[in-house]
Amino acid sequence: MVIVYVLLALAVLAVLVAANWYLWRRLFRDTTAGPGRARRAGAVVIAGGWILAVGALVAERAGAPFLLQRVLAWPGFLWMALSIYLLLAVLAGEVVRPLLRRVLERRAPRPAAVTPSPVPSPAGSAPSAEPAPSADPAPPADPVAPAQPAPSRRLLVSRVVAGAAAAAAVGTVGHGTYGVLRGPRVKRVTVPLAKLPRAAHGYRIAVVSDIHLGPVLGRGFAQTVVDTINSTRPDLIAVVGDLVDGSVKDLGPAAAPLAQLEARHGSWFVTGNHEYFSGAEQWVAEVRRLGLRPLENARAELPWFDLAGVNDVTGEREGQGPDYAKALDDRDTARACVLLAHQPVQIHQAVRHGVDLQLSGHTHGGQLWPGNFIAAAANPTLAGLDRYGDTQLYVSRGAGAWGPPTRVGAPSDITVIELASTRA
Repeated sequence: MVIVYVLLALAVLAVLVAANWYLWRRLFRDTTAGPGRARRAGAVVIAGGWILAVGALVAERAGAPFLLQRVLAWPGFLWMALSIYLLLAVLAGEVVRPLLRRVLERRAPRPAAVTPSPVPSPAGSAPSAEPAPSADPAPPADPVAPAQPAPSRRLLVSRVVAGAAAAAAVGTVGHGTYGVLRGPRVKRVTVPLAKLPRAAHGYRIAVVSDIHLGPVLGRGFAQTVVDTINSTRPDLIAVVGDLVDGSVKDLGPAAAPLAQLEARHGSWFVTGNHEYFSGAEQWVAEVRRLGLRPLENARAELPWFDLAGVNDVTGEREGQGPDYAKALDDRDTARACVLLAHQPVQIHQAVRHGVDLQLSGHTHGGQLWPGNFIAAAANPTLAGLDRYGDTQLYVSRGAGAWGPPTRVGAPSDITVIELASTRA
């Protein structure tokens, strides 16, 4: 097994090296006339960016001093996103490159053919084989200027394509980062439940997942999320995992605004996989101190339905995995049941236990296109509302972002689920 991981790591490293060499070639080598400072600077930028990115990942997982994490996180994670879109843009440029060359070739001036004028012979005399001497000979004709050499044209094409690729990548990452820092938008979804009584028709659950407080998204972002949730005036708030990326010691102050959450039937919390990278037991205690109610494989009977929650599957490594029997057995199956479970893959157990609605996150909707294709392959539902037998599943794209504070093609959201009684 170790050999497999080593080979996989070497394959990933080889792909990264090849991709970054290709980026350097297209962005720096092909856009310069010869070796010099620009090429060396390009190599330093690309290598340095990845050193910062790897350093940010290692520092976060290793629990390095929080100040060091913050110093590395912004440039490192942004470079990670930028390199993805630089690569995609440069690859797209390969399609444009030959077309641009043809356009330049057609527009290039063509040299006109020069025909020498014959020297007139004296009247009545036979044409002479040799030209008549001239006291003031005409200067020799200028040689025809050669066409622009192909290397110069290639250089121009390379600069245009590289400039366009860089502008597109920077614009994409800039827009995606602004979307995250601005805060999530509210999304409203109506979910009909057959077992829901008429009195609960229109009951609103604010679902928020994947806030990912950490070295990039801090207290200000948490306050934005809290204010957005409270503005919807929900009946119940469900925080379905991946609240943090770091310890209570480092991120306790950032999470403090969660104490301001307001809902008639309270705020509830279940763990996500990132809590188990950050000290799940300490965070469960901290959110309880802030006024949230953790559901650790537990169930609460609310006036019109049961609310249950299970731990994330990552907790199995620490003996704290999901226990569906503990959370869902021995309940009144005539009552509707809403389950909070971080990962969409937990839907299959929810179906077996007769859950009516599961609320999840985890996928981020892919976060960075085309990552949505990978996330869709790894999860039964990428985002939105879906049905599995008699159980419905809603997956939020999440409020924050992990790694790069950037989203492309997967805008962040806080979802207000409005429960509808089919008996109404």
